Amino acid sequence: FYPGGKVEYTAYKPLMLACAEKGFTCILIQMPFNLAVFDKNAADGVQDNFPEIEKWYIGGHSLGAAMAASYVSENTEDFNGLFLLAGYSTADLTNSGLKVLSMYGSKDKVMNMKKYEKYKTNLPTGYTEFVMEGGCHSYFGMYGIQKGDGEPTVTVTQQIEKAAAKIAVLAK
Repeated sequence: FYPGGKVEYTAYKPLMLACAEKGFTCILIQMPFNLAVFDKNAADGVQDNFPEIEKWYIGGHSLGAAMAASYVSENTEDFNGLFLLAGYSTADLTNSGLKVLSMYGSKDKVMNMKKYEKYKTNLPTGYTEFVMEGGCHSYFGMYGIQKGDGEPTVTVTQQIEKAAAKIAVLAK
């Protein structure tokens, strides 16, 4: 999992634990300076450490989602799918064969929605889009409300649990 920009990677531990409770091995990657843009290839070698895992999914939040998408675009043969939390892919994944979940909160005021709409065309046909009613940008992690974000009508725990449930559907 690629964390959001300028967010301490441990803020996503609750999301990773929620996914792990659904039976998935989760790997949370620490990025240099808390910016995935400085190490887009951070997932290199991770799969070698877990040879027993047959299906691999990569995802991230915000800037981390964009970097995970960029990484998977160059390594599609190594992955079964991608999940984007309040982020989008600037890389063309239309012919990747990947299962893709794109999720964001209805109260998200951080993600650039014009760019999100523009770059949806980079996703494969049949991708899943989920708009979390009452969710905000910040609540995919436990780091408080990000400056400029909308006012959520769900709790951070509710948003994390719902996100984990949707990721589990993608990965099954």
